[in-house]
Amino acid sequence: MKNSGRSSVRREYISRFFKGNRPAYFGMLLSSALFGVLNLAVAWLIKVLIDCIDGENGAYSLGTLALMTAGLILAIIPLKGLDYTSEPRFMKTAMTQFKSFAFEKLVKKNMASFQSEATGVYLSAFSNDLASIEANYLEKQYILVFNTVWAAGATVLMILYSPILAAIAIVLCALPLLASLRAGAHMEKAEKEVSEKNAGFVASLKDILSGFSVIKSFRAEASAVELLEHSGTAVETAKCQKRKVSIILSTIGGIAGISAQLGTFLAGAVLKSFGFGITPGIIFIFLDLTGAVITSIREMPELLASRRAALGLVDKMAQALEANVRDEGADIPNHLEKGILVRDLSFGYEPGNEILHGIDMEFKAGKSYAIVGASGSGKSTLLNLLMASRRDYEGTICYDDAELRGISSKSLYELVSMVEQNVFVFDASIRDNITMFRDFPAAEVDRAIELSGLSRLIEERGADYLCGENGKGLSGGEKQRISIARSLLQKSSVLLADEVTAALDARTAYQVTGDILKLDGITRIVVTHALVESLLKRYDGIIVLKDGHIIETGTFEELMDKKDYFYALYTVAQ
Repeated sequence: MKNSGRSSVRREYISRFFKGNRPAYFGMLLSSALFGVLNLAVAWLIKVLIDCIDGENGAYSLGTLALMTAGLILAIIPLKGLDYTSEPRFMKTAMTQFKSFAFEKLVKKNMASFQSEATGVYLSAFSNDLASIEANYLEKQYILVFNTVWAAGATVLMILYSPILAAIAIVLCALPLLASLRAGAHMEKAEKEVSEKNAGFVASLKDILSGFSVIKSFRAEASAVELLEHSGTAVETAKCQKRKVSIILSTIGGIAGISAQLGTFLAGAVLKSFGFGITPGIIFIFLDLTGAVITSIREMPELLASRRAALGLVDKMAQALEANVRDEGADIPNHLEKGILVRDLSFGYEPGNEILHGIDMEFKAGKSYAIVGASGSGKSTLLNLLMASRRDYEGTICYDDAELRGISSKSLYELVSMVEQNVFVFDASIRDNITMFRDFPAAEVDRAIELSGLSRLIEERGADYLCGENGKGLSGGEKQRISIARSLLQKSSVLLADEVTAALDARTAYQVTGDILKLDGITRIVVTHALVESLLKRYDGIIVLKDGHIIETGTFEELMDKKDYFYALYTVAQ
């Protein structure tokens, strides 16, 4: 994002913290500002009390000062009440709205965009980065306002009591403050580095947890630990660098504080000795007020640097969420009338390395097709292209008369559903996993359950049975049937199935494939490695791929009669 564009996008994201949330926000800031004023009032009251004790002529009696003291103490209660009713509410609403907005942006990405990106970036953004934004941007606004009011008020009071002494104190604080502000720019860079390294660590952890069984089977525990240690070390190294920057900022602030405090008192002693009207009360209020300025100087650079770093993370999240969002295109009917026409389709994931070569094929509406071939022949790639996983192919893919590149993602996903080998199941009820948490008429849900072969499971366990994390309470076949039921409930006109039975036992695989073939009125395109005669005979057509080329098409009987490549594949598989 260029600077102007980045600022515009940043404003869009930042606005989500405050949408409908400004009363609570201003209540929080007002509470913070009033606490700063209260601290100034306390400092002033201490000065008056000290001068009164020292015998200086004052405008207030001890009784009046006692009432003022009681009033200041009691003022804490309504201020804390304002803080109690505003700050927690603001933080809750701000983070809820921001997360929802970010999630909405994420789910607007189409499959092609999302599959080309690293999920670790998003896992880190929605965990580490959001926590940092909450702590360093939102929460520290309260401290920032308090310090600003306190320091500004302290400076004004010091000027009122002794302009000369105030000027000396301000000069003593100014130079270290400027130096620390300059150093604060490094905090943003350090925070981004932590975010990037954390994304890598999260991605490694996700891979290891997903592939745990493989790691154990191949006794690769040591390698897995080494991989995680490497990414973990990178995260901690980045955190270490961030802490060093923070220490530098604190050191500069500390030097500023000590210089201002000692220098101001030394100057005060000199001014008193020359008769500049410096009283013990003024000395003590300068002690308190200089402390206010010192505290602000010590904290302000780090506060500003942390705030800047948090805004950098907002930019980073926005850049990831706004990238590769492509949903242009026209809407088409959600029912396939003629079929899918593929002409001269060629594709490769890398330039100069084609996987599919000049594919010509027609899938007629309502018919069933099997795509077969050896591993690496391009079966899954062809199916993924039909689902618009990539749009940089050569040739054409037409749903009825609409070319795939010109179809909006929303419209395509209403027309086409895909069932994959690895079915994701939420840790929710069977019914919720079928409906994907949406409301459907009970009759439609029951029909989808029956047609997908889930009736027996529902009878045994009930529709409210919790499936467990990623469906660990279900068998592979049951999860596949849930995936089929989802497609039926969505009323997809086209069902793409990619090796859905690869991880199932022979009996379950046969049943699941049979369930798919029984779905009349739906165009079914099934990539399969299971060459079972009784199933293959039920397909309206079989497409045989070899090295990215279609070398044979026909019914099972036609291909067997040819005694060519398919005949050899089938014979070897038996």
